[in-house]
Amino acid sequence: MHEGHEQMFRRRFFVSALLSIPVLLYSETLQEWLGFSVPAFPGSEWINPLFAVIVFAYGGIPFLQMAVPELQDRSPGMMTLISMAITVAFVYSLASVVFPTQSAFFWELVTLIDIMLLGHWIEMRSVRRASSALDELAKLMPDTAERITESDDTEEIPVTQLEEGDLVLVRPGTSVPADGVVAEGDSDVNEAMITGESKPVSKEPGDEVIGGSVNGDGSLRVRIDAIGDETTLAGIMRLVEDAQQSKSKTQMFADQAAGWLFYVALGAAVVTAVAWTLAVQFDATVIERVVTVLVIACPHALGLAIPLVVAINTSMAARNGMLIRDRIAMEQARDLDAIVFDKTGTLTKGEHGVVGIETTDAITVDEALALAAGVEGDSEHMIAQAVRKAADERGVTAPNATDFEALKGRGVRAMVEDKTIHVGGPNLLEHLDSDVPSDLQAFVDEAGANAQTVIYLVRDGQPVAAFAMADVVREESYRVVEALHDLGVEVAMLTGDSVDVAHAVADDLGIDTVFAEVLPEDKDKKVMELQEQGKLVGMVGDGVNDAPALTRADIGIAIGSGTDVAVQSADIILVQNNPMDVVRLVKLSQASYKKMRSNLVWAAGYNVFAIPLAAGVLAPWGILLSPAVGALLMSLSTVIVAINAQFLRRADLEIPGLSEVSSPGDIGLTS
Repeated sequence: MHEGHEQMFRRRFFVSALLSIPVLLYSETLQEWLGFSVPAFPGSEWINPLFAVIVFAYGGIPFLQMAVPELQDRSPGMMTLISMAITVAFVYSLASVVFPTQSAFFWELVTLIDIMLLGHWIEMRSVRRASSALDELAKLMPDTAERITESDDTEEIPVTQLEEGDLVLVRPGTSVPADGVVAEGDSDVNEAMITGESKPVSKEPGDEVIGGSVNGDGSLRVRIDAIGDETTLAGIMRLVEDAQQSKSKTQMFADQAAGWLFYVALGAAVVTAVAWTLAVQFDATVIERVVTVLVIACPHALGLAIPLVVAINTSMAARNGMLIRDRIAMEQARDLDAIVFDKTGTLTKGEHGVVGIETTDAITVDEALALAAGVEGDSEHMIAQAVRKAADERGVTAPNATDFEALKGRGVRAMVEDKTIHVGGPNLLEHLDSDVPSDLQAFVDEAGANAQTVIYLVRDGQPVAAFAMADVVREESYRVVEALHDLGVEVAMLTGDSVDVAHAVADDLGIDTVFAEVLPEDKDKKVMELQEQGKLVGMVGDGVNDAPALTRADIGIAIGSGTDVAVQSADIILVQNNPMDVVRLVKLSQASYKKMRSNLVWAAGYNVFAIPLAAGVLAPWGILLSPAVGALLMSLSTVIVAINAQFLRRADLEIPGLSEVSSPGDIGLTS
């Protein structure tokens, strides 16, 4: 809808501006002001009325059409005020051709229409947004499924033909076609896109699986127990749709001001008519005064006051890594009471890393890291990737490993320099009948208290090192929380992770409110809980599971590198994948609001002086505002508003101390 309006206003602006040129050239008032003249020819006196009629019919009609709903709702606003002014100017100017008066408003009429078309073109371009969140959600579901027949063969069928009770084969790396229960097989399933859990979840017979989640390395046979609208993903889609429809309509400041100005203009016109009729009796002078009041009241500057700021605001936001898809959200950001962050991929990197190493006296940190990286050299498991990354960052060279063997549910084993090396979790020590050495126990206890995963390096049956693994907290997250607190904004965190993991991260960052072990529908409810407390709530997330909360929140903010559905569900997108831009968003919103407010003062302030003068309050002292002077003041007000809007570009969006942030996510590599 916004894209269609944008193109319509753009097209009509350029055509109307082109058609306005003859009217301006043949305007006696402009010729007198600017000291120029144009050749007259037979019929040239009809140029102004002819072209003005065309501009009114082509460029002015959209405003008349859009004023109808305002009048039907009994809430006159910008469109009603514009329509009233251009209609009065049009009718009076045409009447002046038949019944000559002191002045006509042809050039004022066409410039008024041109400026209004320009303002609304800028406005529509700023608010255009396309929401394809539901389509992106639907893409998570595969189109086909492999159903297992009674003869134990497989047949490929459309997912829409699945029925409850069907047994399907889910091969490694493919998506689960519908909700169900594992009948056979063992595998790790990535549910992060649905539940927000950062680690793949181990599945074995009897465990539930969610449609749309991605199977790992194992093969699964799944008994379908929910299809179509009954699946978890379908429920998320309904929540997204409901949340989008439940968003309230916020009326623009300029439209409110235009509504007030409409009544002021009508009141002033009535008072002017009565006063002049009583003073000089009813004649053409009275009509001219009334028309002058109504035309001068039209918001040239008011029509540009907000769109110009919005356009500059959008440009500045883009240069600072923010894409604004909803201007109302940008305006509201200044008043945010609470911002809710998704943990995984937003406050954290969404990837497990080595955050601490402890060794016994039998080995150094570098040696332990090298051995672990060598054993995990060919594995694509997230823990293996984290170990190799830690080795690379420390500049450690991993030795060659041979006779590699994966120990299901326990870890891995390999030979390195004629020594048997194992890497794995607590189940590995139990399998090897080994205990945690006293040298490592304190480290293991501390990691457990911080809800971190611990894996062990075992050499020839003896544990010699322990690695603490955790979803790595972004360095920027510490400064984000601090800066938002400085702005008086409460910080909350939503996550599908366990309570221990959530509180460990929250305590480290200084977060005010924590919601842990939260499913997608609960994330939506948690946002509503904060809203029911009377708070204006922003939500920052990056996953499909965040989509309902993003749309339910007053302001949805998506990390740009996140999923398409999160981006499409949000009002504002952080392109640089930097949560620090949330702070810049609030600061830019505050600066923009101040500029909008000052622009409205300039735009409306013109009317405070011009309308009474046009009405003739100073006529007893010989001071009477002519239509030409009123038009000059109107133009001056527009210029002031345009210049004032440009000063927004000087707003300081820098975050003090950002460069001073060190790496707080490190526990430290000790020996």
